[in-house]
Amino acid sequence: MAAAPEDGEPEPFSPSVFLDLPPTPRVEGDDDDPPLLTDDLVLPYISRMLMEEDMDDDRFFYHYPDHPALLQAQQPFADILSGSGSGSANGSGTTFTPSSPSSSSSYVNVVVPAFATATWPYDPLELTQRLTAGAAQEAGSQFFQSTDKGSQSRHVQNRVSMEDMINQAFLKGMEEANKLLPGTSSSSSNKDGALLFGETNHGHGNSRGRRKNRRHDDFLEEGGETGRKSKLMAPEPEETGEMVDKMVIDGYNLCVNKMKTLSITTPTTKEVNNKNSSNLSTLLIHCAEAVSMDDHATAAQLLAQIKKLSSPRGDANQRLASCFAEGLEARLAGTGSTLYSSLVAKRSTSVTEFLKAYQLYLAVSCFKMTAYRFSNMTISKAIAGKKKLHIVDYGVLYGCQWPNLLHYLANRRGGPPEVRMTCIDLPEPGFRPTARVDETGRRLSKFARQCGLPFKFHGIAAKWETVRADDLDIDADEVLVVNSINKFENLMDEAGIDDDIHRPSPRDAVLRNIRKMMRPPAAAADVFIHSVVNCSYATPFFVARFREALFHYSAMFDMLDATVSRDSDLRVAVERDLVGWCALNVVACEGADRVERPETYRQWQARNRKAGLRQLPFFPNAEKILREKMRNEYHKDFVIDVENNWLLQGWKGRILYAMSTWAAADDNTISSEL
Repeated sequence: MAAAPEDGEPEPFSPSVFLDLPPTPRVEGDDDDPPLLTDDLVLPYISRMLMEEDMDDDRFFYHYPDHPALLQAQQPFADILSGSGSGSANGSGTTFTPSSPSSSSSYVNVVVPAFATATWPYDPLELTQRLTAGAAQEAGSQFFQSTDKGSQSRHVQNRVSMEDMINQAFLKGMEEANKLLPGTSSSSSNKDGALLFGETNHGHGNSRGRRKNRRHDDFLEEGGETGRKSKLMAPEPEETGEMVDKMVIDGYNLCVNKMKTLSITTPTTKEVNNKNSSNLSTLLIHCAEAVSMDDHATAAQLLAQIKKLSSPRGDANQRLASCFAEGLEARLAGTGSTLYSSLVAKRSTSVTEFLKAYQLYLAVSCFKMTAYRFSNMTISKAIAGKKKLHIVDYGVLYGCQWPNLLHYLANRRGGPPEVRMTCIDLPEPGFRPTARVDETGRRLSKFARQCGLPFKFHGIAAKWETVRADDLDIDADEVLVVNSINKFENLMDEAGIDDDIHRPSPRDAVLRNIRKMMRPPAAAADVFIHSVVNCSYATPFFVARFREALFHYSAMFDMLDATVSRDSDLRVAVERDLVGWCALNVVACEGADRVERPETYRQWQARNRKAGLRQLPFFPNAEKILREKMRNEYHKDFVIDVENNWLLQGWKGRILYAMSTWAAADDNTISSEL
């Protein structure tokens, strides 16, 4: 279950811009004041991961080694390796033929006899376009390097002459088309012989020609861009490395400045009719009611209306409706679990895309960053005057929260403490279940060494309810901090699983295990930091769950609409990979496949007390510090408040997230509350 650290020599130091970071400033004041931590390391940490060359390499192969598409793509190469004499060593088995005008403007088509009977996973035209985008350029350059100079020049001349022939034929066709235009459009041909259809003729008959010519222009621009990409393969200058270093150091500020330019630039006038917005919500609820009653005809009719009014690139309501309509359609067809599994697989393999979307989400939304700051301030206060710290993190993911804290502890007055981190995450699919948690441990260990912080990492890939206190090797001299940021809503809340009526629900089992990890109340330094999604769409009744989820995610889509421009591709990725897939799970899945089960913070408060935990008071000035950060760096409609020792976060008055701190309660308190 546990991923034991490998024995051997530690990884050598590598130069890093993080070594040049200044010490964390310390503000003298009351001991009750939370320490101020730098916030400039979360986004640079993600940027550093994105610059790793092997971020996405081989992830698909070890996650899904038996995937049919992968096996089909490998088959032609396996046939070549198993065959004999498919081609000669001097290249005689390779021929060059001119490409079809419909497939490319100009490129060298490499035909290998062994591929003649192979079964390709792509359509030939699609494969040609993929290869032309860059891979064919590199392969062609490698082939030319292996031939003599005379042969190379002949191939280049043939390619250039081929380009001239295609361009001349294209211009000739345009001239012939120009002759067919009415006489009033003589000015539509420019001095260079290039004809822009429809620029001077706005009739119905020329609209088709305008669309055709636009496709030709886009095609020529794509070919030119391909040529430009091949020119960028030269060694980059030294100034590029300095720019990258500056980007990593000032990544947070640069990203915030960029977000200001990405912020809404649409006119102040209302573009969306309020009637259409309310109509979409009404149609979605009526469609959900029809789906719940198995009225397929009515549901299909309503879905058709919703699709006409919605768009994944429209305003907030249109994007929300498009997302929920996809979930309703999958539920109606009975393919919800399959669709959700495919999204999870794509998210697991496309790490780079996910991190880029996550980086944008952190820059424009204060929810995660405020949770990270609150958690780090709580840990810093608990470790004050102590020498050893043990952090148990549920759902570490990529560890974006911890660079700030590690850097602060490394520069703490009085010397850095010894930090031990146990990260618990769900197993990855495939034959490397600990792959992600191991990668996270490697990055955090390297960062801690570069900061000069004594650090040990232990990764565990298992279901959270199966991890016991005995598995963590807890030391009595350490300050224990258990951390969970919006993770426990993915736990099942039904008791009696696996035909064991006496077994508690996984949600209650995790809380009881946390209570066993923590020492008696006399050791007040041990703390459990709990952040939850404040919503109640965990009910088994579909229509009620659908309504709650619709109201919750409408606030999320509205927040993104107010902070990111609508034409941003990264916003589409955020709505798909961070928000949309959760909404899809709520709408389209049932039973064990439905993993999104949030509860209100008041329900979690009752659960924690029942498990033997007592809530700690909210320490002074934390709300003031976090509120000031939010006002200075984020949109004005974000909300922060404190109620019953819970830190509440929301958007336009709707509370979406809540955080609190807990410690072990004594037995008398537990018995009195029960």
